[in-house]
Amino acid sequence: MNLTGMNAQYPWWKNQVLKLVASVIFYTAIPMPYVDKLEFGEVARLAPAIGVIIGGILGLFDTVANFLGIPVLTRSALLIVSWIGITGGLHLDGAMDTADGLAVTDKERRLEVMSDSATGAFGAMAGIVLVLLKTVALTDIQENRWLILMAACAWARWGQIFAIARYDYLKPTGKGAFHKQAIRSYKDVLPSVLLLLSLSCVKLLFSKHDLILPIAMPLAGITFAFLTGAWFNYKLGGHTGDTYGAVVEWTEALFLCAMTVI
Repeated sequence: MNLTGMNAQYPWWKNQVLKLVASVIFYTAIPMPYVDKLEFGEVARLAPAIGVIIGGILGLFDTVANFLGIPVLTRSALLIVSWIGITGGLHLDGAMDTADGLAVTDKERRLEVMSDSATGAFGAMAGIVLVLLKTVALTDIQENRWLILMAACAWARWGQIFAIARYDYLKPTGKGAFHKQAIRSYKDVLPSVLLLLSLSCVKLLFSKHDLILPIAMPLAGITFAFLTGAWFNYKLGGHTGDTYGAVVEWTEALFLCAMTVI
């Protein structure tokens, strides 16, 4: 499977479908039919769209669980488990590896520790904190849960592609190196903002007089996406595939926490 652009012999719309399928396969554990000659070089461009899909699935699950009368705390815990299952723990693993790396005082060894597949104490604690924050925050969010889930997943992945465009990649090779080749400037980041702003417009369709949530979601999304990426860059002097995952996880958690106030 190549990491270059889609086959030029296909029409534009089919190329877009193939790119979406490749992105779903790369970023999730959702079963997909076999497609020959998929190329994964530009999957990061569609990461926010994948976030919308993941959030939509979680929102549907939550709606069905609520209809069945499952209490909100149990429902929220099941959502988090499903969340990890859908992504295959891809980003959570990166967040845990990043925590292990940052725990090392010797800056020269941090990348080496992050590359180790074994999870250390700080990584385990980071994973527990992230799961706990998301579960508690979701329990406190009583309304518009489906929309907030979609926004959390989408803005977190926008934070990932912003970090790819904004900061240096620290390894010559690695699981996130080819993302840097696909996203080279802010021009590659801005189109997805329109998709994410449309989530706020969905809320306005149902309640034109409720402007707080439609305004709060993009503000919180942009703020936490920027801050998490900037913080990991400050601590490491750049980013790796693991820190991209950490940006996603921490942006999701902090976004949900902010939504409890709304």
